[in-house]
Amino acid sequence: MSTNAPVSPPGTESTSTESRIARIARFDWRQYVVYIGFVVLLLFFSIVLSGSGFLSPNNLLNIVRQTAIISVMAVAVTFVIAAAEIDLSIGALAGLASVVTALAIQQYGILAGIAAGLLVGLLVGAINGFLVTRFGIPSFLVTLGMLSVAQGTAMWISQTAPIPILNDAYNNIFGSGQVGPIPSLVIWPLVFLVIGSVVLRKTAYGRQVLATGGNTTAARFSGVNTRRIKFLVFLVSGTVAALAGMLYAGHLQSGRFTWGQGDELSVIAAVILGGTSLFGGAGTVVGSVFGALLIGLINNGLVLMGLDVSQQLIVRGVIIILAVALARKSAS
Repeated sequence: MSTNAPVSPPGTESTSTESRIARIARFDWRQYVVYIGFVVLLLFFSIVLSGSGFLSPNNLLNIVRQTAIISVMAVAVTFVIAAAEIDLSIGALAGLASVVTALAIQQYGILAGIAAGLLVGLLVGAINGFLVTRFGIPSFLVTLGMLSVAQGTAMWISQTAPIPILNDAYNNIFGSGQVGPIPSLVIWPLVFLVIGSVVLRKTAYGRQVLATGGNTTAARFSGVNTRRIKFLVFLVSGTVAALAGMLYAGHLQSGRFTWGQGDELSVIAAVILGGTSLFGGAGTVVGSVFGALLIGLINNGLVLMGLDVSQQLIVRGVIIILAVALARKSAS
């Protein structure tokens, strides 16, 4: 009994080889810089800090826990930057929301505290979005001004003093508790990662955000209400920033205007390093979360190496410069 093996047409093998070469030539390593950097730095710190417990389960869990709130904010800011805008007010807004939440819990209980914190985020996000979309003020200037307003308000209403939160239920839900062996603070970014990825890649809203950031004029002519899209990304960013402040309050069991201070730099660096175009039109939520983890990995490694805060700040600044240098304009 004989079998007839299929014979490839002449030139097929050379064509497939050329196709593979073409795919390699088109490979853009900048899209994967955050993953490459994460693996390289993980290996580097694992070797250099082999005797310092860097790879211990507790330390790795600490890295995830320390970057959890940055990761939550990074998911929302991914949409803002993908829409070719910027939000510099998120860190100060987190501090304001933590103070408002703590004060409301003291006076009216947990439900009022949660509602008050989220309402602050909705209000600030709506103001940012309104000023940008209706008055045409650049988002950089609007949110820079809002950063000062939010920080000053938080200092004013708290008299610069921490406001303790003694409600165990709130603290357990927002950062201090555990679900089985998993800290609740770790669950929050996982939830946002899943929701953000689905919304950006699988929904009409996500596609409209990318279209708006890629080419606002073309998106408008194709029927996208670009003003509405930009308003919504600021509204969501403000709300998520407030939630981040509430997570700070639950994790640290107090509200304080300093919670979240400076986080806007880490969040933006994480988003850009993760592959979201600084010029809009392209974004990845998974990359943004990995960007946050990368920054947390660097901070943790530097601490274990014995570097002080000033040196860590220098490295963080280098990361932001590197992120901007690697950002490329969307092909659209």
